[in-house]
Amino acid sequence: MELDEMKGKKAVDEKFCPDCGEIIKARAEICPKCGIRQMAPPSSVNMAPNGKSKIAAALLAFFLGGFGVHKFYLGQIGQGIIYLLFFWTFIPAIIAFIEFIILITMSDETFNARFGSA
Repeated sequence: MELDEMKGKKAVDEKFCPDCGEIIKARAEICPKCGIRQMAPPSSVNMAPNGKSKIAAALLAFFLGGFGVHKFYLGQIGQGIIYLLFFWTFIPAIIAFIEFIILITMSDETFNARFGSA
């Protein structure tokens, strides 16, 4: 490739500055051309691709699990309705506590695989 053809094409570890359009390193904090601070990439710690949080699901299971709130949060509407129908028996609360422990100990990869598309 000639130098003119390579100009304007970015490498895998590069990005375009959203303010001036200059090609900069993907990890650059400040654009060397315009001096504008770059936004940090969104943190995806404990987050599935659809934005569901493992910690939020676990806390919902712990505090409101007897009513099935964590099931509704994770997109399992049918199971959430069953929890609501039988909450007075306290069986859903016991199951929700077990699910709380499972969610807390579950790896991020497993959580994303199970609940990432819900």
